[in-house]
Amino acid sequence: MEIDWLSFTPIPSLLGGMILGVAAALYVLLHGRILGISGIISGLLHPKLTDSAWRLSLVLGLVSAPFLAALFFGLIPVVEIDSSWLAIVIAGLLVGFGAQYGSGCTSGHGICGLSRLSPRSLVATLAFMCSGFVMVFVIRQLMGG
Repeated sequence: MEIDWLSFTPIPSLLGGMILGVAAALYVLLHGRILGISGIISGLLHPKLTDSAWRLSLVLGLVSAPFLAALFFGLIPVVEIDSSWLAIVIAGLLVGFGAQYGSGCTSGHGICGLSRLSPRSLVATLAFMCSGFVMVFVIRQLMGG
């Protein structure tokens, strides 16, 4: 395994991280809520009339942002998926289960929780990251995937 240095983009990555941090800070300051995507989507699955509009608009914004970036800035990302659809569906279900079991997702715990110095979020983020590292190692190195 080697790093593709031609695809290494530290400046856009830093800017994206800064935008995420500002968005999460504004969200908690203006709405008093944590910007956790799994909780927002979960709220759409069990809708309440009072909050389904903002949840839907946030999800639509997340989905439409890459298309708008391509339209206005000419940024067309090349997406390569080295897995089968079955593997992607199973991975999605496992991530959903993990987010439910861990009472939040990587955005809720990793961005918002760590910025609030939450010990629970630190443990959850370490568990997410370590589990991901182990699974990638097992699948790519031990199973030959």
